[in-house]
Amino acid sequence: MQSEFIRTMKSKAKDGTMKQLWRDWKWIWRFTRHRRGAVVLYTLCGILSSGLGLLAGVVSKYMIDAIVAMELNRLLFYVCAMLLSAALGVAFQSLTSRFSAKLSIDMLGDVQQSVFDSLMDADWQSLGAYPTGELLNRFSADIGTVSSCAVSWLPGVIIESFTVLSILIVILIYDPIMALIGCASTPILFLMSRNLLGKQRNFNQKVREVGGDMAAFQSETFRNMDTLKSFGVERSMSDKLRAKQSRYRDTVLEHNRFTIRTNVWLTVMGTAVQYGALGYCLWRLWRGDILFGTMTLFLQQRSSLSSAFSSLMSLIPTALSGSVAAERIRELTELPKEPHTRAAIPAGQCAVELRQVTVGYDKTVLTDVNLQAPAGKIIALIGPSGEGKTTLLRLLLGLIRPDTGEVYLMDTDGQKHPLGADTRHCFTYVPQGNTVIAGTVAENLRLARPDATDSELTAALRDACALEFVQALPGGLHAPIGEGGKGLSEGQAQRIAIARALIRRAPVMLLDEVTSALDQDTERRVLENLTTRGVTTVLTTHRPSVLTQCHRVYRVHSGHVTQLTEQEIASIR
Repeated sequence: MQSEFIRTMKSKAKDGTMKQLWRDWKWIWRFTRHRRGAVVLYTLCGILSSGLGLLAGVVSKYMIDAIVAMELNRLLFYVCAMLLSAALGVAFQSLTSRFSAKLSIDMLGDVQQSVFDSLMDADWQSLGAYPTGELLNRFSADIGTVSSCAVSWLPGVIIESFTVLSILIVILIYDPIMALIGCASTPILFLMSRNLLGKQRNFNQKVREVGGDMAAFQSETFRNMDTLKSFGVERSMSDKLRAKQSRYRDTVLEHNRFTIRTNVWLTVMGTAVQYGALGYCLWRLWRGDILFGTMTLFLQQRSSLSSAFSSLMSLIPTALSGSVAAERIRELTELPKEPHTRAAIPAGQCAVELRQVTVGYDKTVLTDVNLQAPAGKIIALIGPSGEGKTTLLRLLLGLIRPDTGEVYLMDTDGQKHPLGADTRHCFTYVPQGNTVIAGTVAENLRLARPDATDSELTAALRDACALEFVQALPGGLHAPIGEGGKGLSEGQAQRIAIARALIRRAPVMLLDEVTSALDQDTERRVLENLTTRGVTTVLTTHRPSVLTQCHRVYRVHSGHVTQLTEQEIASIR
């Protein structure tokens, strides 16, 4: 048995399973660092509860023997001892349950907070490789598994190991042969573990992957429901979901089939050992070697031993499931982080400048870019879709970094500040599309600055040409808005988004086609108000009417950015 166990562990070490398990569980255990006292108390309560259950079994032996012998005084003593151990057992079980609930909630919060903070600081391009649905699936299901394992797995191993050893010791005291019968299935279980670890881990990995793929599909479908309905592809999307559900079903059922086969073998072995123990006890009782109380103790504790050993073995799939979940979460937390500097951050008005910049994703998008946005001026970026206008805005936000060249802010003192994650708060960004969320108008605006006063909200709405229609809404500033801006026109939603950006009070505003739903008069007044506020504005547009109010216009085309002359701008108008 020992040599087989050693061979199994060597095999797992060779194929990397054990090394992967250790790496994943070492990562999981670090979350218990601040709650080890509670984990220790939880474990002790579990051990005491198990010990009291064993004590109750031993007392029941002597109680039965006292009944058979008609010894009333002894019987009363053992009845009292039984009741006391049962009461203490219930108390410690309740404490264990309470500790488990509190630890689970606290640990879930700890893991979620740690992973969330890591994701918020992750490199934007690296994080963008994961669909939103997959991220949500990992953040909910996988983190739930990790936090549960961090709380219960190691205490479970300790408690069940204590239970197995203590029962074996008690049985061994009364009958060594019975103890051997109780351990009869152990060698076979070790033999089975040779293939169990790797297969179980692979199944867990497959189930989580197909589950994540289905969650990503559902998230993307719900987010684009209006577009999908407009194309009339509801049936096609339903067919795609059924195909993904079928794949998920096949994977889960394959895992279930493997689990059933494993459980059948465990049940057969457990039943064989149980009947063997029963036959041995009956034979000993027939010969008069033991009393009814001893036989009851043997059978009861052999059943408890089987249950405890099964619980101990069930921790193997739990360990593998935790390992898979930890690997999926670690993959996210180990994404490259955004670079941070400790340079001074500019205050007041700022200019933006790009010098000899080359930038791209997997391939180069823009080459040798030179661009200047003077402080307080409006700069327009024009050109066909897909040529790199949005890429320039992402570059200014520090979401992506230039391959070569310089990108920086220049303050009123002429000091240059390289752009990156730490300068992002100097910008406010209004992307394409409807970015209004469910809540009141005021709640939407205060997303940018929670401490903004009602008068500041009103001023921002006025400059965004949104005050008039907001005041006409039932409730005004406190009028409710549906999810995705339901109840508002696209132009109204855009103006609320612009007002929210103004609340931020950042020196530079980036507008990505956000005036496309505004009429020309409203568009003109909004841009005039931005100039009055002294906000440096960089906007992308396809509307020639915007160019009349822009101080500089750059064309983005074929990987290059060129500043247009007055004559070229006039020809576009």
